[in-house]
Amino acid sequence: MGFRFPRVRRTGVAILAAAMLAALPGSSFAQVVPPDARKRPPEAPSKLPKVGADRTKGLDFLFGALKAAPDAASARHVEARIWAMWMQTPSDTAALLMTRAKTAMEAQKMDVALKLLDSLVRLRPDYTEAWNRRATLYYLKDDYVRSMQDIQQVLAREPRHFGALAGLGMIMQEVGDDKRALDAFRKALAVNPHLEKVPDLVKSLTEKVEGREI
Repeated sequence: MGFRFPRVRRTGVAILAAAMLAALPGSSFAQVVPPDARKRPPEAPSKLPKVGADRTKGLDFLFGALKAAPDAASARHVEARIWAMWMQTPSDTAALLMTRAKTAMEAQKMDVALKLLDSLVRLRPDYTEAWNRRATLYYLKDDYVRSMQDIQQVLAREPRHFGALAGLGMIMQEVGDDKRALDAFRKALAVNPHLEKVPDLVKSLTEKVEGREI
């Protein structure tokens, strides 16, 4: 069972969310309480393949391959390579901070993880996954405004970040904005047609927002 806002707080957050979304590129968006207590956005697999250093060319190729993947198994392999590219750290210090933050989050030490990610963002503001991981942490703490601020940073650097886009859809659902949730989920699927559960969310939200076809 997911978190539910009291009516007043929920309305206020929805207004703030709408204002934040207006500033996002292309009107886009961005995981631990007990795993069964909340849906989780797409995240990197626990084991990632090794990838080359040509980041931009490599990602362009992989996103093309992801759209063309003939089945879910093939898509998962391509998706893992994309996550591996995203997770590449720009320095040994950044890698250490990221690893410690992940360990702290898994141990439910959210305040420790937040301090580590704050340090990482200050150290390497160019590292997109640092913003994404901190956005996830804020999401778990129900701090949706700060989560959206970090997701804005993610999408400014990587508009194709399907994990962040799916995360945005989940946040919009939490605050009761089904129309923007549907828009975010559709954007995520346009990038990665093989996301688990997202097609079902798009179907149910389409019926809810736009009505059933006659």
